[in-house]
Amino acid sequence: MGLRESKKQETRQLISDCATRLFIEQGFERTTITEIAAAARVAKKTVTNYFPRKEDLALDHHEAFTQGLASAVAGRGPGEEPLAALGRTFRAALLEHSPVVGFTGPAFARMVADSPTLSARLRELHEQREEALAAALADAVPTDAAPADAALADAAPADAAPDPAPAIAPRAAAALIAAADRLLFRRIQELTLAGHSDDRIEATLVPEADHLRALLAAALGAESL
Repeated sequence: MGLRESKKQETRQLISDCATRLFIEQGFERTTITEIAAAARVAKKTVTNYFPRKEDLALDHHEAFTQGLASAVAGRGPGEEPLAALGRTFRAALLEHSPVVGFTGPAFARMVADSPTLSARLRELHEQREEALAAALADAVPTDAAPADAALADAAPADAAPDPAPAIAPRAAAALIAAADRLLFRRIQELTLAGHSDDRIEATLVPEADHLRALLAAALGAESL
């Protein structure tokens, strides 16, 4: 990274840090862009250049979040099933106490929970996360865009490859996986707000995540998640 790009990253992080501090102290809705600019000692236009939406000042890792599930599928190892890659990636994030899966700390979690705007934006991001996953699964698993022809299926050799999944299959799988993903995210947030430590949340979520993986594997016809 060059000096210019490094400086941009530092400015972006400074603005984000100042915004988060003010949001936690004052509430998201009550904090203005002008106040954030003053705290960061930059022009108001600089703030909006880096963060076109006010919500992005609080949820500033939204791109990594929305692409997280899709990236796990796209970057899976040779011969690794998408469900297995998703399970492995979630387990690693859980053990790292990553904010991407919900470890944000009690002050931040309360700030989001108390803001209708941020709560709505978080729902949008979960929807985008699901859509990105559906696209990744469509690339990973062959599907049949046309209705199956029963006569042709009956005439196929016994050792022929199985028919591809119906076209809706990636979206259906993504909907189930994303629902479980949202549930785990909310569970971590709930336990955070209840005052549990990150280590205790991790210990609670490991068996709960395993339970959800088993349910998903059964529902999607996979041996493991």
